Amino acid sequence: MNKMIRSLLTLAAFGASSIALLAQPAVKLVVVDMAKVYDSHYKTEEANLKFRDAEQKATEQVEELNKQGQSMVDEYKELMEQSKNTVLTAEARGKAEAEAQKKMEDIQRKQGEVQNFRTNTQRSLQQRIKTHRDLLLEEITKIVNNLAKLRGATLVVDKSGPTLFGIPSVLYADPSYDMTEEVVQEVNKDRPAPAAKPTVTAPAAPVSEKK
Repeated sequence: MNKMIRSLLTLAAFGASSIALLAQPAVKLVVVDMAKVYDSHYKTEEANLKFRDAEQKATEQVEELNKQGQSMVDEYKELMEQSKNTVLTAEARGKAEAEAQKKMEDIQRKQGEVQNFRTNTQRSLQQRIKTHRDLLLEEITKIVNNLAKLRGATLVVDKSGPTLFGIPSVLYADPSYDMTEEVVQEVNKDRPAPAAKPTVTAPAAPVSEKK
């Protein structure tokens, strides 16, 4: 009797688990290359132009600071030559040496200024890039989720990055499951129209006088 009850309980538990399993929705998988979508986004193109412009301006400022530093080095060398010039009086040589020492302190301060400028500028630019990337990926993720829901998908997999073993996270996916191009089109649907180039009107040719 006890064996029969145990068998019935086992069958009941198996039946319940089978019903629960059947009640779960079938998995519908889609894949998307988030890196490609990010790189193809018009906002990324616009931001990259701004970042390159900021980097170029920073490089020009560093070059200007280096020119100032080089000018100070040249002045230091000249003062050191004066401090060793036996034609000059001892007083003049001592004055030149003191000025050279002061100039060296100025050079060291300038070097620190250049280094601090480089460090702060690089840190600021990296923070701007990270902020842009985080906000844009958040925007893209929302679009991906919406499109996946419209497809009736239950799982979205990003195939852009490698795994810890250095292999692609998705080894193979049927093209019909890949919604990357669909997402690219969606994120770029509001791309501003390119500004029209101004039309240059050629000057009218002078009218020659009839003789």
